Amino acid sequence: MKKANLAQLDPRDRRVLMRVDFNVPLNQNRQITDDTRIRAALPSIQHVIAGGGSVVLMSHLGRPKGEIKPEFSLRPVADRLAELLDAPVKFATDTVGPDAEAKSAGLEMGEVLLLENLRFNAGETKNDDGFARALATHGDVYANDAFGTAHRAHASTVGAAVGFDRRYAGLLMQKELDHLGGLLQDSPRPFVAILGGAKVDSKVDVIRNLLDKVDYLLLGGGMIFTFFKVMGLSIGDSLLDADSLAVAEGIIEKSRDSRAKLTLPTDVMVSTDFSENGQRKQVLVTDIPDGWQGLDIGATSAATFRDLIGGAQGIFWNGPMGVFEIPAFAAGTRAVGEAIVEATERGAVSVVGGGDSVAALNQLGLADGVSHVSTGGGASLEFMAGRVLPGVDALSDA
Repeated sequence: MKKANLAQLDPRDRRVLMRVDFNVPLNQNRQITDDTRIRAALPSIQHVIAGGGSVVLMSHLGRPKGEIKPEFSLRPVADRLAELLDAPVKFATDTVGPDAEAKSAGLEMGEVLLLENLRFNAGETKNDDGFARALATHGDVYANDAFGTAHRAHASTVGAAVGFDRRYAGLLMQKELDHLGGLLQDSPRPFVAILGGAKVDSKVDVIRNLLDKVDYLLLGGGMIFTFFKVMGLSIGDSLLDADSLAVAEGIIEKSRDSRAKLTLPTDVMVSTDFSENGQRKQVLVTDIPDGWQGLDIGATSAATFRDLIGGAQGIFWNGPMGVFEIPAFAAGTRAVGEAIVEATERGAVSVVGGGDSVAALNQLGLADGVSHVSTGGGASLEFMAGRVLPGVDALSDA
């Protein structure tokens, strides 16, 4: 999917209003504990300032719900960004008020300004026209480099953008579209998708879409037990998404006529307790005892998944295979992650779609071994579900 992007823009003497995703984790002392999202935006920011332009950055942080809450201020982000750029970063104490207006109007070429948290104003999430128009006055060029919020029709992602003749994808945004779009639109074959996580309802649309796109769809995580329940199997005390039983049944029915081979685990690791302390054993999915709960896929299933991933040329992964945070139940997730890295080394294109999958990759030290790690969990899922993302749709075509 090609959009007009910043690489095509000569930023000289231009003031670029850029949506970024600086929604970073902070500890109780308001110190940033992971600056990955700030680092991810650096290429776009540096492209503009190196080319003789200036940048006005806008982002949200947390969920202040339209109220000014100091614990969600972006000031620590401005400080960290200045360190990473090795240059001063100006900070506005509001978004569309007098401080922001004065600082953006006085911005010199080569300078960077970060506005205060967008979500301090209720107009952001409501895509309020007045708020959007006020945001648009901060620049003469618009760019969106925040793929993680592109599935939201907010003032900063849609409303402000429409006031500009040309609306550019940031370099990170374009990278996301290239990798995810490449998998869906020009799929390398065989194409294998691996989906995990707890509940069926959070993945139902992407499962339905991928059934017609991929060659193999591998399911793991807590949601598999809802499918087993539909199949008439006893699941003991395993997680059950009771509201999605009919949905799971529909997916099984659809899979019979779909392109993809829907592949569920044949064995699982079960325990008497959701911790390291319970008794543990590996059983067939047909033999889960009463009072026991499944917390990981079993060794045989992990081997099957590894074989299928190993033969793939295109791979998409979202969601762990088990409770990987507990070492005793991390083997299935590790096996999938290692298989993806090995396939990538052999030439496969691999995309990991945000959320817990990225956390698992980082925990296992495998993040550098895949083709692309998406910065947008929810956005990447909606994209892979075939939905139009408002923040992408608002950008100009190439």
